[in-house]
Formats: sequence, C-alpha cells, structure tokens
Amino acid sequence: MTGSAATTSRSGAAAEMKKSSIGIAEELARLSAATIFELRGEWRRLHRMPPPMRLSRDLLMRGITYKLQERLLGGLSKSILRKLEGLNLDSETNSAHKPPPILLKAGTRLIREWRGITYSVLVQAQGFEWNGRGYRSLTIIAHEITGAHWSGPRFFGLRKCPGRTAESGVWVDAQA
Repeated sequence: MTGSAATTSRSGAAAEMKKSSIGIAEELARLSAATIFELRGEWRRLHRMPPPMRLSRDLLMRGITYKLQERLLGGLSKSILRKLEGLNLDSETNSAHKPPPILLKAGTRLIREWRGITYSVLVQAQGFEWNGRGYRSLTIIAHEITGAHWSGPRFFGLRKCPGRTAESGVWVDAQA
C-alpha cells in the first residue's frame, strides 16, 4: 500500500466516524424530547425485547444510546466477548467476590473474647457447638453472642477485616 492510499483510507474512516457521530447526536436530540412511552418503544425496537420494569428515563436513554453506538460504531471486540463468556456470572459460584471456604477440622476450638467474656466454640463435623447446643453456622453463634448481625467467620477472626491491624482477640486451638 502506498502512502497516499493509506492517507486516503484514514481520512475516509475519519469522515465515516464523523458521520456516525453526527447521526448519533441527531438521534439523541430526537430522543431527549421523546416521552417515556416512546423511549420504551425505542428500547423494544433496538433491543428486541421489552425494557425492564420500572426503568427510569435516564437508564432507558443510556441503554438506547449504548445500542445506537453499538450499531453505528461496532460492538465489543471478539477478545472481550471471549473473556466475558469465560466468566461465570452465577452469583452462587462466582469466586471473584466470594471468599474461599473456611476449612476447619472437627475438634478445633475457637475462642473469642467479647466485652470481657470469653466464648469457646467447638468445631464439629457437621457444624459447631456452643453452650452445649449444635449450630449450623458461626454467624448464628455470633448473632447470639452480640445481639447484632455479624459475619460469623469475621467475628471469630477467620476473615481479614479491611484496615484492621490489631489482634482480633481470637485464638484457634487445633486439637485434632
């Protein structure tokens, strides 16, 4: 390819982008004056499905604008689409935001001091024992001790607290 051909193709692409930008700007000006019912119709036309219930005017406009830009300028690249397909977006199994499970052996004793009283919880094969009663989670025990909602693993010092550097007051005695 010669230098003049490359320049011509670049200027042609720039002109095409300018036309697309003008088209989007004109469309947005038209949509800004539209009623919410007209915006919902536009959403249906572009997305080929009804908009989510109770979607605000602002979010309708954003969704429509994105779809217009996607159609005129192109959507996500193939590499980004592959990355998104590789992600597991199911909240139950999404490990990106979910901390790893706590693995404690049966017979481990968790000792926590809270407001001057020392509490001892025994880890069992199928849960925890505290005050002679069985519990299925540490969170329930933490709630009974404090009277407030706490993450059980955090209360017993098994999860790191952001910005906390002092000792948590929890001891783990692994007897098993």
